[in-house]
Amino acid sequence: MAMPQTDINKTFNFVLNEYKRNTPDSELIDDVKNVAAKLDKKSVTIAEYEQNGKFHPCTLQRRFGSWFKVLEICGLEPSRSKLNISKEELFSNLERIWISLGRQPRYNEIKKPFSKYSAGTYENKFGSFHEALESFVAYMSNGSESSQNDSSENVSFIENKTASKIAHKTKREISDRLRFQILMRDGFTCKTCGRSPINEKGVKLHVDHIVPWSKGGETIPDNLETKCEQCNLGKGNAFVDKK
Repeated sequence: MAMPQTDINKTFNFVLNEYKRNTPDSELIDDVKNVAAKLDKKSVTIAEYEQNGKFHPCTLQRRFGSWFKVLEICGLEPSRSKLNISKEELFSNLERIWISLGRQPRYNEIKKPFSKYSAGTYENKFGSFHEALESFVAYMSNGSESSQNDSSENVSFIENKTASKIAHKTKREISDRLRFQILMRDGFTCKTCGRSPINEKGVKLHVDHIVPWSKGGETIPDNLETKCEQCNLGKGNAFVDKK
């Protein structure tokens, strides 16, 4: 039997969700100021606003460009992280995450405990998360390590069983920049077995010499390749003198 119209109205509440795309800028800004006043703080973090504000932080970030810009328009102070954390520390964190994922990290992945710093920290420092990624890539790709290592002033010698001395034009240690460049070149994939953190969680990648440094191999891109942890640890068996 059909339910009478009057009973339907009593049973269901038809509520239209508020559409916020056309919310005036002034209303968004006033809400951030209200949260700051409620918390009695001179600055508001993204997490604090998400917990206490009427709108989602992404709504304000898309509207004004970054959370730092939101704070600036509101007349609030920038977060402490913008002042105290160096670009090198932020880049090091991004490098670890990028290598762990085997790809460019997404905005919503930059959060604790996976990331040491929040995505908002990068926005505060660089203006937006995209600009942070651009700066990171430019920093990691800047310059060629091999051109510096090829200088005759950097020649070093090591003792070897088959020769009295081996002259080296490069240092044994692989710099963070060069390591990242090789990982990018190899697509974050082990050159031996094809494993990658892109499609297998927990895969750890190393960058190592093809010809061991102790055998005369140089620390240059042509003599470096990406290996997963298992393949890299087993590689030493192919050489009498493990690197």
